[in-house]
Amino acid sequence: MPRMLDVSDEVRSEIGDDEADRLLGGDRAPDSYECTSCRTPGDTHAEPTSTVLFVGDETAVLAFAHARCIPSQVVPVAEEQLAGAVRSISQSQPAAPNLTAPGPDFAVPTPDFATRDFPAPDFPAPDFAVPAQGAAGAPPQPTAPGQAAILGITCGLVLHGKVGHAALVVEPTGPVGRPGSTSGEDEFLDLLQDAGFQRVGDLDETPEQLPGWSVLVAMGKLHAILQPAAAGGSTGWWQAHQPLQVTDAWRMAASQLSEVTMYAVPAGMVGRQPREDLLRQALERAVALGQVVAASLPLAGT
Repeated sequence: MPRMLDVSDEVRSEIGDDEADRLLGGDRAPDSYECTSCRTPGDTHAEPTSTVLFVGDETAVLAFAHARCIPSQVVPVAEEQLAGAVRSISQSQPAAPNLTAPGPDFAVPTPDFATRDFPAPDFPAPDFAVPAQGAAGAPPQPTAPGQAAILGITCGLVLHGKVGHAALVVEPTGPVGRPGSTSGEDEFLDLLQDAGFQRVGDLDETPEQLPGWSVLVAMGKLHAILQPAAAGGSTGWWQAHQPLQVTDAWRMAASQLSEVTMYAVPAGMVGRQPREDLLRQALERAVALGQVVAASLPLAGT
């Protein structure tokens, strides 16, 4: 019986035509798997399945996901973290067959791969001068003079009219400038507008979708915000130190709409809010001051 397997052009270019054809032919693909995104069982014979390639500097690991959860794609990760994940899998499954493919050094994981915590991708720094790191819901700590700002992420539901949208509120701990800038001027919102984000005039309106950007949710947790890479594909703009647990309501809203609304504000504008009604009030105040930019980002995962 043929496999209902999708190997994107991006994945095919990484693993080669021969290996891609072996996957599609069933030689390398499992009959069943646990989705690397939603962590529920999947069947390559009965439902559309995506190939997801986690790529380090020298090693890559191929995982499988429901096509409804995440499209076939390449996800960059740090080599040391990827190697650690492979060692963890190997140690927990000493009798598993060696499925390392010739050519590109990548291993096809056994179905238990998706049930384990995969290390958060250690993405390259973003295009402007702020480390791509932060903590969801963590109270922003003021940035000392001369120190680089850190991005804080707050997850919550924000109503657009009567519809609850999964939202991320991004707020740095201090001014964010262009690379090489020493003026201390905060250009965070200007930089995002250069990337295509729009000023928010009404919190009830859903912002336009931003091509090339996406929110990566894998194994049921928030991993990263991705931006277009100069050489094609995607690269990390922000990444979680560890994959971040989100509420069931947030995940459900994101899955139903297949997108997440990202809001960005300058340092100190919103802060950490313990309830979603307070988060909205803080955003509304920032909107009234003209200090919010936003975009709708497609959901990669569920």
